Order: sequence, then C-alpha cells, then structure tokens
Amino acid sequence: MKTIETTKNGKNYTAVNVGKLNEIKDYVLPLGNIEIPGKVFAGQALHTTGSELSFQTLVPGQDSGFLHTHKMHEELYFILKGEGEYQVDGDIFPVSEGSIIRVAPEGKRALKNTGNDEMLMLCIQYKANSFTESDSPAGDGVILNDELKW
Repeated sequence: MKTIETTKNGKNYTAVNVGKLNEIKDYVLPLGNIEIPGKVFAGQALHTTGSELSFQTLVPGQDSGFLHTHKMHEELYFILKGEGEYQVDGDIFPVSEGSIIRVAPEGKRALKNTGNDEMLMLCIQYKANSFTESDSPAGDGVILNDELKW
C-alpha cells in the first residue's frame, strides 16, 4: 500500500508528496469494515488544523461508494482528469476536467465516473461559514513582511 511521504517540516509548515497523480490509484483508504481503493486523505500528514483534503481516482463505471453529508464541513470537488456525473440532493449533472463543485454540509453528494478513462478528483473540506473578508487577499488579513529570497 502506498503512503504519503513527508518531505520537509518546520515550525510553521509541513510539506508532503503523494506521488505522481497517476499513482493515486495505488492508495487504499481503510474505512471501518471496507477499503476504498484509489483514495488518500492528506490532512493528517500535513498537520492541517482547519481543513482536510483527499485525492480519489475512479475507474470507468465506479462511483464514490455512497451518498454522504457532513455535520459542519463544506466541500470543494475539483475534477482533475476524466469525466462523469455528480449528484447532489438528487440533482445529477455532468462534470469533467476543470469542473469545480461546492457542496454545503447538508448536501447529499456522490460522484460517478461515466467516461472510458480514469477519473481523478481532489476534494477539500473545511468548516462552513468560517472564511471572512479579513481572510481574503483583498481584505486586511494579509501581512507583508520581508522580500522574497530565492
């Protein structure tokens, strides 16, 4: 089973490598009594404190396994490769490379690969309604300190 490699740690950061995106299929996520092939969560390896992220690959005809909701977390799904259908609250619509879908915590969601090739997805989940104007690059939350040194 493939594992995430920590490449560098510091007081204020962690860097990891999940490998080449075409190798995401080599991960297996144990989830209770089942295992989900081609899925990996990276938040724990990164020591995230406000979000979680995962990659998942789906072979043609495969779906994400079940409809699910969250209690507090909104999700962003980025389709990085392939094509399929996304379902939220019974609405089903086509998605393909470049599609981005936001789903509120209460949305019942699932994804299916309807194409002929592998589908690759990145999902980022974070606490809903936690981002404020001061967090925006246009807000006053950005602090510029020193010049870049390469």
